Amino acid sequence: MFNILFVCMGNICRSPSAEGFFALHLQKSDYQDQISVDSAGTHSYHIGHSPDHRAIATAADFDVKIEQLRARKVRTSDFQEYDLIIAMDHVNLTSLRTMRPAGSRATVHMMMEFHPVGTPKEVPDPYYGGMDGFTYMFELLEQATAGLLQHVEEQLDRAG
Repeated sequence: MFNILFVCMGNICRSPSAEGFFALHLQKSDYQDQISVDSAGTHSYHIGHSPDHRAIATAADFDVKIEQLRARKVRTSDFQEYDLIIAMDHVNLTSLRTMRPAGSRATVHMMMEFHPVGTPKEVPDPYYGGMDGFTYMFELLEQATAGLLQHVEEQLDRAG
């Protein structure tokens, strides 16, 4: 199994949205039985909470279901359990690199590395803004998660 973890700060906006979009793309993939996905936050602000109601509403507009997800904090063990950990921004990327134990199997990347245009470099946090920020986040994640799935499928093809 190839395991992917999406990470943002509180795990109620960007990372559960990325998890939901990736899961939607994965349903159409020949590798759906070989890839697992989860999300977490670098902070413990919202542990056990469902995603932000604005993220849930915007997700529904994109046919993405995230209301069943619950926030959790990144654990040190995640670096052994996951192959790929995807940060939404540079602050979370730095946090992940700091907490990553030596010899862990996970590689850490930015979500926008997999977007076909690659800009902006980060997925902006819509939490303190209006609904337009959530829509923009979903537009970015729709393409970035599709690019990530293509990248993972190519890796799995090479691994044979």
